[in-house]
Amino acid sequence: MNPKLGLGFILLLLLCYSIESKCRKGCDLALASYYVWQDANLTFIAEVMQSRILKSSDFDTILRYNPQLPSKDKLSSFIRINIPFPCDCIEGQFLGHFFNFNVRSQNTYTVVADTYYAKLTTIPSLMYFNNYSEFNIPDNGKLNVSVNCSCGDSSVSKDYGLFMTYPLQPNDTLNSIANQTNVTQELLQRYNVGFNFSRGTGVVYIPTKDADGSYRPLKSSTGIAGGAIAGISIAAVAVALLLAVLIYVGFYRKKKEKGAILLSASPQLSPRILHVTGSNTPVNATGSQGLTGITVDKSVEFSYEELAKATDDFSLANKIGEGGFGTVYYAELRGEKAAIKKMDVQDSKEFFAELKVLTHVHHLNLVRLIGYCVEGSLFVVYEYIENGNLSQHLRGSGKDPLTWSTRVQIALDSARGLEYIHEHTVPVYIHRDIKSANILIDKNFRGKVADFGLAKLTKVGSASLLTRLVGTFGYMSPEYAQYGDVSPKLDVFAFGVVLYELISAKEAIVKANDSSAESRGLIALFENVLNQPDPGEDLRKLVDPRLGEDYPLDSVRKVTQLAKACTHENPQMRPSMRSIVVALMTLSSSTEDWDVGSFYENKALVNLMSGR
Repeated sequence: MNPKLGLGFILLLLLCYSIESKCRKGCDLALASYYVWQDANLTFIAEVMQSRILKSSDFDTILRYNPQLPSKDKLSSFIRINIPFPCDCIEGQFLGHFFNFNVRSQNTYTVVADTYYAKLTTIPSLMYFNNYSEFNIPDNGKLNVSVNCSCGDSSVSKDYGLFMTYPLQPNDTLNSIANQTNVTQELLQRYNVGFNFSRGTGVVYIPTKDADGSYRPLKSSTGIAGGAIAGISIAAVAVALLLAVLIYVGFYRKKKEKGAILLSASPQLSPRILHVTGSNTPVNATGSQGLTGITVDKSVEFSYEELAKATDDFSLANKIGEGGFGTVYYAELRGEKAAIKKMDVQDSKEFFAELKVLTHVHHLNLVRLIGYCVEGSLFVVYEYIENGNLSQHLRGSGKDPLTWSTRVQIALDSARGLEYIHEHTVPVYIHRDIKSANILIDKNFRGKVADFGLAKLTKVGSASLLTRLVGTFGYMSPEYAQYGDVSPKLDVFAFGVVLYELISAKEAIVKANDSSAESRGLIALFENVLNQPDPGEDLRKLVDPRLGEDYPLDSVRKVTQLAKACTHENPQMRPSMRSIVVALMTLSSSTEDWDVGSFYENKALVNLMSGR
């Protein structure tokens, strides 16, 4: 790579990303206001809140900060006690502390966040800092539990340097908290700018007294840079610069060892920085070994020489595909079959997007990341999927037709992958380019969603966001094509088009046989049939002729109705991916004997099929 090009790439990144440190250093002490739930005891609380300040059996320290408690053996329910813990500056981005929690049998994120940690942490935070899905937390596992804190703000006052992290209860108000803590309402509001104390949820920071009964003054070397109180949301990221420096060093020092590449898991939303390393050693958010759950297993940095050798210098014989953002080659790397996407340097945005997603999500129905390379060009290395993509199977020559039951299973697999990125990741991901060509088929004819180069991040719970128009014509929802409006329902719409493809094997835009006739969208083709009083016979005419008569019309009809619900013009009327998974699971389980008579007995599925 030309040195001028490398330097230009770095300057480009500098222009695209700004460096903003959110904290300089932490402070040695903060207090957590722990709301004692029913049947809780001090032994359990000390165990879950233990840190380098508080040991699990150090009851004297707890009693010192809670003079109202007569002894460790007497603890009333539904009171608050103060628990000391260190307030660390994590990666220069947010003030907080990670606690290690030993999972009990059948624990859920809800129980851990709302009960065991008394809402000092949140369910999205637990999901974000741990690789376990909410439905698959191992009984003997360990969780990283982040609790935010504050060290003070010199722009507000230099008189207060010790703060309490206070989770609100439903009956809390600004007035009641002020009376309870002997802090003025004005001071509380200044330390928690814009926060609604009457909302009954969330965490606020309150100046509090030390064990000796006096307020600690603010130390000038601690606190938040710029005078802002630390919160969960982090707006700025310096990661792209770090990546650029690593690329630059990699180009010109020609290091033999595999260095680390730092990727922001979410530039706008996340305080965590993932370390993609060349080993399976767990690396945590502060860069030290020890915490589990923030690992990127088997993700390695490859050299250009290794990739070139494995692909015979990227020969045409090893080329297996080409898309809008790169050419894909087959290779065998370190004993594993792999697919290598080669991208141009100017496609760095898509490169970052793909790595952000694939280092963040791990699911059976999503293509797995193996590694990357940043020499000469940008390379993403994935697992090799043996049977190509769905589009090739539906319309490619030399492929046996997929049976109807296999088509339903591939639809279910793809829906599960999308449900995972829509509902079980923090932040939520929206794919934005779902189509049959981006659904890969493995050797067992199971589906995997691929190509996350256009993936969009969005906050949990947000209805939609605006963005520039990208994607593939024929799969774009009306609100996206007209206004650039993005929500998870965009992927739902495109998935509905894929369902129509599975039925008919036609392309999203159907080319007319008569060259003088206009092409038609696949959605319109099906809706013309579905609007008939009895669409049975005309529906059969739309079914892939390669299936012959070897399919159940009732099952086809139900998938058609599901596709119609997914492609509803109003995004609010489309089902969620979770509802789609439930519908397809019901249909899939009855596909073998074609007994789908009970499909409409479930009210939820009736609503789904009617678009509600």
